[in-house]
Amino acid sequence: MNFKEALTTLPQYLLPHHALSSLMSKLTHSENKTWKNLFIKQIIRHYGVNMDEALIPDISAYNSFNDFFTRELKPSLRPLSTEANAIVCPCDGAVSQSGNITDGQIFQAKGKSFNTTDLLGGSTKRAEPFNNGIFTTIYLSPKDYHRLHMPLTGTLKEMVHIPGRLFSVNPATVNSVPNLFARNERVAAIFDTDAGPMALILVGAIFVSSVETVWHGVVTPPSITSVQDWQYQENAPTLKIGEEMGRFNMGSTIIVLFGKNKAEWDSNFIAEKKVKLGELIGRTNT
Repeated sequence: MNFKEALTTLPQYLLPHHALSSLMSKLTHSENKTWKNLFIKQIIRHYGVNMDEALIPDISAYNSFNDFFTRELKPSLRPLSTEANAIVCPCDGAVSQSGNITDGQIFQAKGKSFNTTDLLGGSTKRAEPFNNGIFTTIYLSPKDYHRLHMPLTGTLKEMVHIPGRLFSVNPATVNSVPNLFARNERVAAIFDTDAGPMALILVGAIFVSSVETVWHGVVTPPSITSVQDWQYQENAPTLKIGEEMGRFNMGSTIIVLFGKNKAEWDSNFIAEKKVKLGELIGRTNT
């Protein structure tokens, strides 16, 4: 950890993460026109948000800042890859890391790794199908589109809410906080696909007011102190490749897992690469 990263990271250990995120939720859902328009303008200016891509470019048409933040894109703006056996990018963002899961360990940054079992809520049975498989971690910045989509067609089998802290997931914090993604509050969705089990883990962060899925609605908040899981045996939803599966109300990170020898990432899909929803990021081995 260098000095700049220390200044960014160390104060976060003392912050009341959930209280701040709860306050942010109230602010971002406020329908006060003066407040929400000012907030939107500041974010657009500071982060360079491209409103030409938005289905609704007029900021006054959004009821709240959160409505703007989770805005839809214009139709056909993110075409899906048509390559055979394609795995497509689930979101706009930047690749934090991608690679192999080695003996249950997922690389985080700068010599730091975290455990797949911990990431998935402490269940070795839940983590076992992904041992020695592949993973990717994709970071969504404040300027990005914040809806998440399916990398591959799948049928939902289980959703798990794992309580935790809410450290920032910006690069400086990822480089500095050990086991960050297995410490932060998160929602894991496990799907059956033609390539076997696929896990999509939606990782919360400081100021993320909630995580929600299309089949459940808001999963967080409220925060709880124990792992909660939902099993989908009958009438389980099947979501097609490219279909929306969830969203972050404020920005964060998605982690994607596949099992051993079931899929492989494209050779150009590497750390720090900027990515767009729908583009080819890998292929299944089926």
